[in-house]
Amino acid sequence: MEMTTTKRQQDHQVETMTTKKIDEEDEEVDDDGRAKRRGTVWTAASHIITAVIGSGVLSLAWAIAQLGWVVGPTVMLLFAAVIYFTSNLLADCYRTGDPATGRRNYTYMEAVKANLGGAKVKVCGCIQYLNLLGVAIGYTIAASISMMAIQRSNCFHARGEQDPCHASSNVYMIMFGIVQVFFSQIPDFDQVWWLSILAAVMSFRYSAVGLALGAAQVAQNRTFAGSAMGVAVGFVTKTGDVVTPAQKVWRNLQALGDIAFAYSYSIILIEIQDTLRSPPAEARTMRKATGISVVVTSVFYLLCGCMGYAAFGDDAPGNLLTGFGFYKPYWLLDVANMAIVVHLVGAYQVYCQPLFAFVERRAERRWPNGLPGGDYDLGWIKVSVFRLAWRTCFVAVTTVVAMLLPFFNDVVGILGALGFWPLTVYFPVEMYIAHRRIRRWTTTWVGLQALSLACLLVSLAAAVGSIAGVLLDLKSYRPFRSTY
Repeated sequence: MEMTTTKRQQDHQVETMTTKKIDEEDEEVDDDGRAKRRGTVWTAASHIITAVIGSGVLSLAWAIAQLGWVVGPTVMLLFAAVIYFTSNLLADCYRTGDPATGRRNYTYMEAVKANLGGAKVKVCGCIQYLNLLGVAIGYTIAASISMMAIQRSNCFHARGEQDPCHASSNVYMIMFGIVQVFFSQIPDFDQVWWLSILAAVMSFRYSAVGLALGAAQVAQNRTFAGSAMGVAVGFVTKTGDVVTPAQKVWRNLQALGDIAFAYSYSIILIEIQDTLRSPPAEARTMRKATGISVVVTSVFYLLCGCMGYAAFGDDAPGNLLTGFGFYKPYWLLDVANMAIVVHLVGAYQVYCQPLFAFVERRAERRWPNGLPGGDYDLGWIKVSVFRLAWRTCFVAVTTVVAMLLPFFNDVVGILGALGFWPLTVYFPVEMYIAHRRIRRWTTTWVGLQALSLACLLVSLAAAVGSIAGVLLDLKSYRPFRSTY
């Protein structure tokens, strides 16, 4: 009898331990069987801020200078409202069916496939990943300009502001590329969170420096520079060029592209949302993160852009901290530009991780028994030969293209124009209509389509202006010989 009782107790203990082990295992995975997601509203907000408060903030003083005190800030607020609205539409499309338990869409393309399907999936993929490639090129250019600015700032301090202090961007682009080769080996988006938070902190630092220097310049001038309508026809720039009526139009359109680029992050929104833990539902957390991020970035953008314009008026530089509207204190400029470089290292990874993941998922389907080259465990890190090879090639390509096209403002404008309407407005609107089964010609449907059409016209106008700017730059351009 005692033996039977003891056996029952042992069986009960084994059953309890087994149940406990299963429960512990369940706690380590999500409803889709993947590793438990740990993201919060704050990690999502840091990802968004890292993506949004990028190099684009530095061109906003120039953008407002083209549009003036009336149109400039108004356009910035309108873009902020559109981004916030369409981001919330997109966040609702993360899960298909029930917003809390429906099937997950891990990427932007999967969300398009689940809600729209057909040829739109391929069109979306081409636009999204080409845009991510373009952002990587733009960030390489911006980082090299900031590193050159440090060299030139020290030169101006030593030799005086009249010395041209020319510097070449090629060496700095190569240096930035080498750093990215190492950081690109971070396996996936989930593991970039610490770099994203560091980058977000750096973005606040250099934005604050630009704001403080602008305020100091305004105090020194004892007046707010600029005009209601921006740069006037006939204005003579620092380089001696006269602004013609045609150039005024191109500049205004390019300014729209710059502002669009400064706000855009929808191309990685679904990937950011896929890092969030639940409950609560990911869409709910994402809406909070989006609200926090849009408010924070809009305040910074208005302060930096408006203060830069107030300080320099129509002569506002294309890049507030590297265009040398400011020369002193040189050490503070060096600190700000180094913060830009650190931020861009993180921002490059935030934008490129979705592209890396897309290529590697396709490769895993092509080679289900293991990727070419295999993996090597070095103890402190596991190295994939395929990942090392292809990501290194990607960084090399973006670096070479950046060396070929080192036009910061124009590249920023083109990226903003090409990515804004399709990825930030059109696909989110169309997916939301399909997801919510909104009928044609209802008030909601007409309103959403009107918003999409208006944003299409803005994107086309911005693209025309930015392309015109590139064509002007190409007249005096020599490949691989970019100096400032």
